[in-house]
Amino acid sequence: MSLSFHWFLPTYGDSRGLIAGGHGTFMSGDRPATLRYLNQIGAAAEDNGFEAVLTPTGAWCEDAWLTTAMMVETTETLKFLVAFRPGLVSPTLAAQMAATYQRHSRGRLLLNVVTGGEPHEQQAYGDFLDKTQRYARTGEFLHVVRALWESAEPVSFEGEHIRVQDALLANRPDPLPPVFFGGSSEAAGPVAARYADTYLTWGEPLLAVSRKLEWIRRLAVDHGRILDYGLRIHVISRDTSEEAWTEADRLLRGIDPADIERVQANLARSESEGQRRMQELHGGSTDRLEIAPNLWAGVGLVRGGAGTALVGSHHEVAERLIEYSRLGIKHFILSGYPHLEEAYWFGEGVLPILERKGLWQHPNRAAAVRAATPFAASSSS
Repeated sequence: MSLSFHWFLPTYGDSRGLIAGGHGTFMSGDRPATLRYLNQIGAAAEDNGFEAVLTPTGAWCEDAWLTTAMMVETTETLKFLVAFRPGLVSPTLAAQMAATYQRHSRGRLLLNVVTGGEPHEQQAYGDFLDKTQRYARTGEFLHVVRALWESAEPVSFEGEHIRVQDALLANRPDPLPPVFFGGSSEAAGPVAARYADTYLTWGEPLLAVSRKLEWIRRLAVDHGRILDYGLRIHVISRDTSEEAWTEADRLLRGIDPADIERVQANLARSESEGQRRMQELHGGSTDRLEIAPNLWAGVGLVRGGAGTALVGSHHEVAERLIEYSRLGIKHFILSGYPHLEEAYWFGEGVLPILERKGLWQHPNRAAAVRAATPFAASSSS
């Protein structure tokens, strides 16, 4: 299995330290999320062989659709994994937006469906459904979106939360944007099994990830489907293990205890099962953060969402990734602080190891070679 690696676009800002907040809690970095800076990260991701960049959604960051659309013309092959929340716009409009994006970007759109686990943030957007209802709506939403993408005939649907009559797209997307979807609660599983192309999970120890993937596999089989699987996690990869853990210790020393208390209090309001599992890994304490070999839970002390990082030498990080791949993980969505520099640490340190093992190849090698040799002699000289 050839592995796919993706990077992260910090549309709330970036920093050399851990940024407190996220997932319903406002956050900002020392490096503002200007389009100029985000384009630098996009270029670094593309040059290092990342297939796509995940762009978050929420009141605490810039809009993912608009930001990435502005970046399409500054990149050549990089894809954009755009996170969005179903239910905040009509499924017909979302299907149309995706089709337009796919056409103008020449097939570089991937979609990350985020049902939403923070009631206070959902309510700020005018959404007052409870968690079970939100997942039910997500299923209906994706049912309509997929029908519109695939059907040349008008689509009508009447569910508990979604209703459309004679909906039709003038131009359907080609290729169809792959749908990435994550969720650890009981209500999330059936939605993933029926409508996702790739099921995502955050970085937990191997046994926990294995059990979750097996749960989704069983549900997918019931619907006659086979899914891909992905892991969302941070990385701190250096030439030696000592250097990597020194960097993790530096990040930990830079955390304000008041930020831990504030962020953990805000995250305690979350209805997200995945968020609860992330918090259990560290328990709000800095005492024991290496919860498995090279798996560090320090990020989750001050950041909502993905709260673990792989920490170690390039060879150690590569080996841990291979272990996850043996469980069936194909897509790895990575990030690090700061995102610009860490893209190079991982891209130049870990990816070549995986390439030599035949587990990965640069998705845009030709473009990378052209960029590296702009004055190469032409065939006529």
